[in-house]
Amino acid sequence: MTRLVESVPNFSEGRRIEVVDKLAAAVESVPGAFLLDRTSDASHNRSVLTLAGEAAPMLEALERTFAVAVAEIDMERHAGEHPRIGAVDVVPFVPLGETTMSDCVELARTFGARVAERFSLPVYLYGEAATAPTRQRLADVRRGQYEGLKTLIGEPGREPDFGPARLHSTAGAVAVGARPFLIAYNINLASSDVDLARRIARRIRESSGGLPRVQASGFWIGELGRAQVSMNLLDFRTTPLWLVWEAVRAEAAEGEVELAESELIGLAPLASLLDVADHAGIPVGRSTAERLAGAADFLRLRDFSPMQALELRLDAVRGQ
Repeated sequence: MTRLVESVPNFSEGRRIEVVDKLAAAVESVPGAFLLDRTSDASHNRSVLTLAGEAAPMLEALERTFAVAVAEIDMERHAGEHPRIGAVDVVPFVPLGETTMSDCVELARTFGARVAERFSLPVYLYGEAATAPTRQRLADVRRGQYEGLKTLIGEPGREPDFGPARLHSTAGAVAVGARPFLIAYNINLASSDVDLARRIARRIRESSGGLPRVQASGFWIGELGRAQVSMNLLDFRTTPLWLVWEAVRAEAAEGEVELAESELIGLAPLASLLDVADHAGIPVGRSTAERLAGAADFLRLRDFSPMQALELRLDAVRGQ
């Protein structure tokens, strides 16, 4: 795959699809930057783009999305379930192919300085690019969210790494970082009990002594009429998808609730899905398509496509 980089920018807009269209078009306007996936969620009021390519076109494409977001998204009017600090909430750089984590740290810091200067945005570095241990966790950077950061940004230790020590009047702030591949994975309960979803999230997340390398929160998803356990899997080899599904199912069963379905937000490595197929007993001799279908059935994945496997999607887009 040569020296490729993936980025998964998250934007605080999931209801005005015309704005999300502009964000996607900004990526597609740059030769060499490949838009692999786009997902919008109205309850979270959030959209996620997945793009990949070599470093130079990736930086250009991401900067163009910032221009759209700063012009179109007003955080003073934003409301949604998901924690956020700005119009562009977070921009991670993820190494692919021969690219190293050190390469992505350098890209994050270069890009952070670049957008801070152009858009007068406060930029916080997180993950492997963090300049202090207290900023490695994205949740710590987001503490207080957009509303709280208006005053917290002036406190010692909360100043940004780049840009002014005040929020942009409409675009807020942004977290830019470098990290390994993350799987955004949600499980919807066959219940409207959001308190149960929050209890399950507390029990299974690593910070509460639950599953290693798992972050989790509980939300109400209005358009589905269901409670949701929303998760980030930071290392699927440490805690695989199937184990997360089974852990949430066991916790829900204690409340006499079943799992309705699950969903991937964006893409997942092919190996993470084939691992589910192995656990589900799908024979190794079957085709990749059959094994992916078996994995999707096991996890009750909603609207699943084989193109949600990162490697398959990237090959398809680059071959167009």
